[in-house]
Amino acid sequence: MDRHGRLLQLFSYLLLSARLFIHTYSDEDFIRQPPRQLILTSHHGKDSDPQQVHISLVGKDHMKISWVTSHEHVKSMVEYGKTPGIYEASATGEHTSYQYFLYRSGKIHHVTIGPLDPKTTYYYRCGGSGPEFKLRTPPSAFPIEFVVAGDLGQTEWTASTLTHIGAKDYDVLLLPGDLSYADAQQPLWDSFGRLVEPYASQRPWMVTQGNHEIESFPIIFPRGFKAFNSRWQMPYQQSGSKSNLYYSFDVSGAHIIMLGSYTDFDANSDQYKWLRADLAKVDKSKTPWTIVLIHAPWYSSNTAHKGEGESMRLAMEEMLYTAGIDIVFAGHVHAYERFTRVYDKKADQCGPVHVTIGDGGNREGLAMLFEKPRPSISVYREASFGHGRLRILNQTHAHWSWQRNNDSNSFAADEVWLSSLSYSHACCKNSSFECTPLTTQNDEL
Repeated sequence: MDRHGRLLQLFSYLLLSARLFIHTYSDEDFIRQPPRQLILTSHHGKDSDPQQVHISLVGKDHMKISWVTSHEHVKSMVEYGKTPGIYEASATGEHTSYQYFLYRSGKIHHVTIGPLDPKTTYYYRCGGSGPEFKLRTPPSAFPIEFVVAGDLGQTEWTASTLTHIGAKDYDVLLLPGDLSYADAQQPLWDSFGRLVEPYASQRPWMVTQGNHEIESFPIIFPRGFKAFNSRWQMPYQQSGSKSNLYYSFDVSGAHIIMLGSYTDFDANSDQYKWLRADLAKVDKSKTPWTIVLIHAPWYSSNTAHKGEGESMRLAMEEMLYTAGIDIVFAGHVHAYERFTRVYDKKADQCGPVHVTIGDGGNREGLAMLFEKPRPSISVYREASFGHGRLRILNQTHAHWSWQRNNDSNSFAADEVWLSSLSYSHACCKNSSFECTPLTTQNDEL
């Protein structure tokens, strides 16, 4: 067992806690599964072998390959091609490392490859040796399928969620914060990277931060996010952002905005000014679907973390409303809840659909208590583990489903057809964006 493996065993007992899961609102026939334990994933290869491999999108036709090695002398290089074992191209990048109290990370590599063809499988090798990986690039146009999973963690429920995600194909995974639940115990970042590698090395994972990524400490680490920013570098520079904590990207006709719930967001902040400029550049003729991810939800009828997203909602909701945002995904609350289109706490056909999906498999358990009676704007809510799938078929229609974990199977417990606001006759005339109204556009809400 390597040094990191021994540290994982040392720290693990602090996290091996569970809560009793009590059935709440929604499916009266569903029997809630019992809690499951933390998974600690060790590295069994050589020090020079890549581990914790994950990929992310960079621009319209590039990808970033990120991985960690224990050996200091491995090159930050990726070889790649369209045929197994034959690498027609290569790219070099950069590496970093960080220290957190007595912990020192391995060598963290980041290499951008491309240009790449859309919807194409590539085979790649990291550092000039070791195992071969493969990835598939997203399509250049619709349809495209996103997986959405928040508050993932690394428990046996996480493993169940990942199995269900991998059982059906998808193009891009979106994660609205709370990845490893390391909470300053840095070896758990390594364990998490190894756990998700079989999935994150094949499809791009686009993430934003949650409260468990902060890991600040007075005077020594006052700014926080040291591990997150070192390990999970997102393409923030390409969208004009100054911070890895918020950014945007375009993929296959969708404009995705990842916001930071735990960095400044008031009207004088860099994030606020960046968001305003980013929304002004959106071309709805090219990206008719606009999706936002945050961590702390702006709308929730769960008693957990009540009101924690309110100040951010007050600061930014009007901007999103006038820009015609279609969907807002959030995590933080460990349950699933879907709202109707809403603005300023009221149902509004021109507002975004808000979805809380903080149920990927975290170690803290489910948020089981919902307010009673259920608010009229809350369409479906349930405290179960699971993940979501958003399949955008074309410029006008998308299908959303929430897949509940149910032991060895996943079950589509909630689903709905959505229409893009870019083609809404009722909303185009009152919005700041240019759109082409179609009188027949309606959601199935």
